[in-house]
Amino acid sequence: MRPARQAADHPRMRLDFDNAFVRDLPGDPVPGGGPREVAGAMYSLVAPTPVTAPRLLAHSAELARALGWSEADLRDPAFAQVFGGNALLDGMRPWAANYGGHQFGVWAGQLGDGRAISLGEAVAADGARWELQLKGAGPTPYSRGADGRAVLRSSIREFLCSEAMHHLGVPTTRALCLVATGEAVVRDMFYDGHPREEPGAIVCRASPSFVRFGSFELPASRGETGLLRRLADFTIRRDFPHLAGAGESLYGDWFAEVCERTARLMAEWMRVGFVHGVMNTDNMSILGLTLDYGPYGWIDDYDPDWTPNTTDAVRRRYRYGQQPNVAWWNLSRLAGALAPLFGGTEVLQAGLDRYAVAYAEADRAATAAKLGLAECRDDDLGLMRSLQVAMRDGAMDMTLTFRALSDADAGALSPDLFGEAFYDGARRRAVEPTLHDWLRRYAARLADDPLPPAQRRARMRAANPRYVLRNYLAQEAIDRAERGDAGGIAELLDVMRHPCDDQPGRERYARRRPGWARDRPGCSMLSCSS
Repeated sequence: MRPARQAADHPRMRLDFDNAFVRDLPGDPVPGGGPREVAGAMYSLVAPTPVTAPRLLAHSAELARALGWSEADLRDPAFAQVFGGNALLDGMRPWAANYGGHQFGVWAGQLGDGRAISLGEAVAADGARWELQLKGAGPTPYSRGADGRAVLRSSIREFLCSEAMHHLGVPTTRALCLVATGEAVVRDMFYDGHPREEPGAIVCRASPSFVRFGSFELPASRGETGLLRRLADFTIRRDFPHLAGAGESLYGDWFAEVCERTARLMAEWMRVGFVHGVMNTDNMSILGLTLDYGPYGWIDDYDPDWTPNTTDAVRRRYRYGQQPNVAWWNLSRLAGALAPLFGGTEVLQAGLDRYAVAYAEADRAATAAKLGLAECRDDDLGLMRSLQVAMRDGAMDMTLTFRALSDADAGALSPDLFGEAFYDGARRRAVEPTLHDWLRRYAARLADDPLPPAQRRARMRAANPRYVLRNYLAQEAIDRAERGDAGGIAELLDVMRHPCDDQPGRERYARRRPGWARDRPGCSMLSCSS
């Protein structure tokens, strides 16, 4: 197919581009081309592959405004042409990044952007930098034999979750828009020998940076220490400009901040019940953002051993309760990659130690907020753990349990307030005595806390969302879209814009997972397949 063409001059869609990544770092001397090993380079220049009939399905109004675009701009056919990969705005210089990673604990070598192509780094009027990246825009030198495309279902999930996490207050990459391609893509969803044609789509992701832990691991694994140092200096200069100093001191402060940001991210995931599903080092952001929404999910009935990823169904390496430990392991791999920049391991170990301290601090803050306490005392951690055990034993919905607790009168606490949270009647009856005891302890703790009831309730509601992007809700929007009705995407996104507010008339979006969704593909377990 012909390469993407330059767009006609479009005054309303102009952006300021400062493509520092490709300007300041070495690139592949061979543009485009098929899958191959690319040494000594951080990226390859590659154009999106045009599609037949790009059509805008959904967009983030907030992010569009941040970039200076109105609703009328997005309705212009030129917008879908650009973000469907058929045209480029002036200043765009597309590339695919080169990186490696540990996948499921094993070094996988070179990986890279196999179906993602960055269009450029746009600088908004407020000075914010947004790297705009098309996922599903065609093959790159890192496609490893695949077609570089993405299907509608996974693109809807990534679009919705990027924005839902943002509105939950969880650090994340964003999603500007979702574009249907008008073309079919063949995928074997569960790798079980049953491929089928599915509608194709492209999601435009946005982030200040898409640099990953694996971006540093790849040059380190190849002994490319000069390139490693150059990437570290670039990342600090562009993305951590507040850090000062030089040499090991600067690198040490930077690594410690990466560890701290990652720790806070893990605490946020645990707070809202989010499970990433595939925490490979190539999916870990150097900025501490949630990156790469594949087989993710939200905890329904509380189970710390649950993972949404079919590929991980046996080992459960990336299960919900293991995420903070996996993040530390991933940071230790990053530390190993950065070791050539240091004369010893002491500074790197200090960064890893800072992760443990920062996570404990963030976990305590989340515990206090979720339980409505002015502070988290040592005994309060045990109080939280006891509730989590009861939720697990009673098959209680995590989101509904904490929201019910947020709305409860501290003077009238009873297991009945959790009625909507139970998935199994027998397990409910078995756990009710435990809940009686826990509520008694909780009431005593509240009586010893200085927060007045109204302030406690407001604190809890801000920490305990009523609405989360449950897999079955996303699947309902996917089903509608695959039948030709994309309206469910915008409707669901609008609910997720205000996850902690009561939204009269939208109560169905806050209900526990229905029985039909327990084992249905897309509503429970998912694969890494796009």
